[in-house]
Amino acid sequence: MLDGLVAAVGAVRRAVVGRRDGSRLAYVAIAASLGVLLATAYSIVTVLRTPERLTPVAVGPAGSGPATGPVATATPGDQPEPSDATPRTSTPPVSTAAPVAPVPPAALRSTGAPPATTPARPPSIPLGAAFAVEENALLSYGAAVTIDNPGPAPAPTWALVVVLPRESLRVTSVTGARASRDGATWTFVPEGDASRVPGHGTVRVTFRVDGAAISATPTACTIDGAACTGLPD
Repeated sequence: MLDGLVAAVGAVRRAVVGRRDGSRLAYVAIAASLGVLLATAYSIVTVLRTPERLTPVAVGPAGSGPATGPVATATPGDQPEPSDATPRTSTPPVSTAAPVAPVPPAALRSTGAPPATTPARPPSIPLGAAFAVEENALLSYGAAVTIDNPGPAPAPTWALVVVLPRESLRVTSVTGARASRDGATWTFVPEGDASRVPGHGTVRVTFRVDGAAISATPTACTIDGAACTGLPD
């Protein structure tokens, strides 16, 4: 290669000598070309004489990723101290639930059958009474009063009042009630459970009127203040 360069330089020299009448610009161009050739030759010679200076290029297999450099390992002493600028993670506050209000004891009671209630007593209906003469004798007669209860509820109490025309008349042989006297007025009241008037039922009170030489039928008859039926006009 050096011999070729020397021959090229000689050829250029001869060309320059043969053309002495050329312009100065041609000389400058030729000189620059020679400088470039010399620099190139010097580089090639240097590389050929010291091939160990060339850095081998590692060619990896096709498709492999770029080679990574060595990973630097640091000792615990070389690690940087944490700075105050590093954000610190704070533990979120623990929220406590509000206390549950206690359930009133009344709400904890089991719902059972409703308490038994006493059924309302149906309204009482006024009693009725019917007077009748059943037997006539020389100085007396027998009478009967039928007390009627038109309502559904029983009537444990009642008062039958019979007014005779004279105080001399007496009432005897009473059944179905107990009799008491105030002048010519006789009052009959129930005698035990037997005189209780059941609902939609009747009770019969009988008695005799003694001393009746002449007409001695009652002049008035009432049951709880209501007039009896059956009295003669």
